[in-house]
Amino acid sequence: MAKLEIYRKTITQIMQKHAQYKPSHGNIEALFICDSITDNYLLIDTEWDETGRVYAVVLHLRIVGEKIWIESDGTEVGIALELLELEIPKEDIILGFIRPKNRHLTDFSVA
Repeated sequence: MAKLEIYRKTITQIMQKHAQYKPSHGNIEALFICDSITDNYLLIDTEWDETGRVYAVVLHLRIVGEKIWIESDGTEVGIALELLELEIPKEDIILGFIRPKNRHLTDFSVA
């Protein structure tokens, strides 16, 4: 299987797993949005809780070239660790939420 297809499958698997988690407050719905044409994958929490409207991007991953960009990560453990556990090389993971000038301080790709 080509690298791109493996990455798509891996991201989809992770997102579907996280979409199953339900917050302990409110009637929150997790929406997994998968655009395999532009290779953008989002997990959004939406609905209402006791304080008002909930709309939050929990995860946003995208594939650019042959690398996985983590644009937003609202998980406790960190999605990068999950990718590593599923054998995605750290050289193919970019922490897009880190300033470009500081990415060299991480163990992951700078771009």
